[in-house]
Amino acid sequence: MSIPQDPYILPPEMIREPPTALRGQLRFLGPSFILSASIVGSGELIATTTLGARAGFITFWVIIVSCIVKVAVQLEFGKHTILTGETAMQAFNALPGPRFGKAKWTVWTVLFVMAIKLLQVGGIVGGVAIILHIAAPGLGIPFYCFIIAIVVALMVYRGYYTYIERISLTMIGLFTLFTFSSLYFLSFTPYQISWASIWTGLQFQLPPEAVAVAIGAFGITGVGGDEIIHYNYWCLEKGYAAYTGRNDASEAWERRARGWIRVMKLDALIAMCVYTTVTAAFYLLGAAVLHMKGHVPEGYAMIETLSAMYTESLGPQARTAFLVGAFITLFSTLFAALAAWTRQVTDIFGQLQWIRFSDRRVRMKTIAILAWVIPLLWATLFVFIRLPVLMVITGGIVGSFLLCLVVFAVLHFRYKRLSPSFKPGFFYDLVLWISILSILGVATLGVTKWFS
Repeated sequence: MSIPQDPYILPPEMIREPPTALRGQLRFLGPSFILSASIVGSGELIATTTLGARAGFITFWVIIVSCIVKVAVQLEFGKHTILTGETAMQAFNALPGPRFGKAKWTVWTVLFVMAIKLLQVGGIVGGVAIILHIAAPGLGIPFYCFIIAIVVALMVYRGYYTYIERISLTMIGLFTLFTFSSLYFLSFTPYQISWASIWTGLQFQLPPEAVAVAIGAFGITGVGGDEIIHYNYWCLEKGYAAYTGRNDASEAWERRARGWIRVMKLDALIAMCVYTTVTAAFYLLGAAVLHMKGHVPEGYAMIETLSAMYTESLGPQARTAFLVGAFITLFSTLFAALAAWTRQVTDIFGQLQWIRFSDRRVRMKTIAILAWVIPLLWATLFVFIRLPVLMVITGGIVGSFLLCLVVFAVLHFRYKRLSPSFKPGFFYDLVLWISILSILGVATLGVTKWFS
């Protein structure tokens, strides 16, 4: 399948009819799986297991709701991408509100939030560095941080969409297999999980001591605000918008748009099933083993604490396997996140008119430079802060606030910019509003907790 040479300009020669059969549609899946590779590392291995360790099974529902409820917002964002061909920051720059300099308040807000979320990915860099230090303790953790930064930069700075998609899928397959094998073997230990325990976690209870971690986990697990924004770039680079073509108000354009939106929805829903299942597995491991043992992942001991989830089910010999699996899981986040961050920050620079985003040569050069600058910033932050769990949870809380901005954008897309011919039915709008109200409710809890 050919991908547009520059999918951001929607060249007319790239227009193509969408597949109608399921088999044909499956060939065009991909954008959401890149998001899954980004989501699973920080959200599942660190934030999800930490929530399970602190609260036990009782907050299992938070994880399930977090993964499922936000997908409607993701779908609306993806739909807008296909119908307009706009990048995420072009769409944000068209939202109502004041302009500061060359860009709207929304673009500046995203830039500010991304600056804080450097902490989150810095914590993941630290997690990977700790793993390498455990495996080969002769070299210090700061050294490994910068080695990781250099390796991920080398992988991404020349990475094009197809390459990124394939690497992401490979990593997803590996850490999914590893995690489910651990969950299975847990049934042969004193930490086996009963259906009664799972049921207690589906009663919608939230102990006060677990609120902060639950909010952070909600912001990270499933698609967070930044992942929903990143989805725009992967839909564009996959070719959904370019295949649809520019809106010429013709029946042919409308038919193509509906077809590619169906493909996008299938992509998002299948990926949702994958990362929801994997997330649930990580949470149950943390709740079953770490909570019972009274161990909460913290500081440099985070990886050693997490490894107990696997050594308790697979035996002491599983420690090496855990280190390999944890490395793959966390590194997948660094790889997918860096690929997305370079595009998003380049887009922000374009809206601020610091670069000419529409010029492919300038855009690719900026992405290549950022592929080196951003991971070095992540590594530097961890070397100075050295609190990986706190850094990741902080990023998750900020991510919950970013979701509010995404909700504002989606409401504008749905009620101000959506063509009447694409108006959804009652059930779709109901699901969308459930998603929106859930996000706003958790964000409100976050603000209350932040200032309490």
